[in-house]
Amino acid sequence: MELPNCLPRSFQANIDRLFERVIRPMLTAMPIHAELQSGVIDDLDVFLDRCAAQVDNHTANEAAKAFTLILASLFERHLRIWGRGLGVAMDGKRPGFEQFREYLPLCAEAGGVELEAGGLGRNLIEMFLVANVYRHGDGPSVRDLVQHAPERWTYETSRYVDILPSNEEQSERLLVQPDDVTRYAGACARFWGRADKMPNALLEPPYG
Repeated sequence: MELPNCLPRSFQANIDRLFERVIRPMLTAMPIHAELQSGVIDDLDVFLDRCAAQVDNHTANEAAKAFTLILASLFERHLRIWGRGLGVAMDGKRPGFEQFREYLPLCAEAGGVELEAGGLGRNLIEMFLVANVYRHGDGPSVRDLVQHAPERWTYETSRYVDILPSNEEQSERLLVQPDDVTRYAGACARFWGRADKMPNALLEPPYG
């Protein structure tokens, strides 16, 4: 059996173990408050509780973005290994230096994966852009993500408040929820399930 035929199943299992054993338990353990309270209050204990709730939601958001970066990095590494095994190359690009958004559809085409089905490609691109925004801050990925998934910035202050000192960085107002991380993990697992051409491939993971 040729090596590339075995890779998708191993990659899917790797993503699944990471999500189920590490990411999901951590996300579940993070306290997230459905509604944040603000305004003038005379009770110091209530004021401190409100501050703590804002910090909880901010920390949970940081964790969700960090886990998205981990998933995106793992998926991209797997994709490049698989792509090289399939002989996918881009003109003028050394192996490992291809642009993800251009390399992904080439690999999908070579491996018989339909990116348009169920928003698979859209979710993978969103995951990649979120990871880039989290890693680099304001820049081209922010502009791309605003166009690709404007809902990541669409929310009320009753859901999330940036607790950093006042700044103009749009990247600091990016909101990623546990359900988004689950959706990204599901897209990774679904991609590899569709790339898996061996018998009994798992096409639909139980999440995402």
